Amino acid sequence: MFDMCLLGTGGMMPIPGRYLSSLILRYGGISVLVDCGEGTQVPLQKLGWGFLNIDAIFFTHYHGDHIMGLPGIIYQMINQDREKELKLIGPKGMSIISNLLNVLFGDIPFTVEYIEIEDEECMNVGDITVKNILVDHTVLCFAYSFEVKRLPIFDVKKARALNIPVEYWHILQHGENITKDGNVIYTPDMVLGKSRKGLKVSYCTDTRPTESLIDLVKDSDVFVGEGMYGDPLDIEKAIKKSHSTFIETAFVAKEANVKELWLTHFSPSLKNPAEYIKYAKDVFENTIVGHDLMTKELHFENS
Repeated sequence: MFDMCLLGTGGMMPIPGRYLSSLILRYGGISVLVDCGEGTQVPLQKLGWGFLNIDAIFFTHYHGDHIMGLPGIIYQMINQDREKELKLIGPKGMSIISNLLNVLFGDIPFTVEYIEIEDEECMNVGDITVKNILVDHTVLCFAYSFEVKRLPIFDVKKARALNIPVEYWHILQHGENITKDGNVIYTPDMVLGKSRKGLKVSYCTDTRPTESLIDLVKDSDVFVGEGMYGDPLDIEKAIKKSHSTFIETAFVAKEANVKELWLTHFSPSLKNPAEYIKYAKDVFENTIVGHDLMTKELHFENS
């Protein structure tokens, strides 16, 4: 299963009862954290998935409400005697992060790899495929999609009829050819059936709606999207500060044909986001007001 938890849902600053926006995902023994504003280590402790299991942290951008929780997370990892490498990944400008950690901790007792993304890229963290696009904010800012692909159906009858040794089946199912003496003797198309739908979660805060965002989040099982302003009358404020209203993010969800929209990154002035959910639901019915520690298990479709 592909697990996800919305650790916090606030924007700008934490307020009583609402931590800053952060998302954690895990699949196949791999855990990925997206953004970590001030205090993120607290909901992480409450969740109980652990700090040592986090393999990578992705940053959408380097505003304080998305990065200031990192020192607390690193401190937890050090105290728990972490040994394995940690990847920190984000837009150009990663020196902000590396300088911060160097001042606070000096030599961190485990390897930290800093990876800057300068353009649209596709990378893998374990079996999770991560894509990014540039969004429309006041600073360089990315949205991300996280996808778990599903292997095609392996046709055992075909494999047996072709007398393909069992030790090759796993290799062929993963799309690799079998060669002998430099010649290809078996290919995946000999034994693979139809492709199957995987699982996809997308995450985007701090942006105006864009066509590229619609393309990125297309067909997501869950789209975690910007909900800075609930009142449609706040549109001018949203435009000026490069954020989005509930309605605007709902239109992105509708155009992208996602299954479910979780609104997050609420303004501190938005005390009760549920008061405005009707505006989003009028556009995209399956919209949910996110809340801290909201968790979901995603499962592959039966096929």
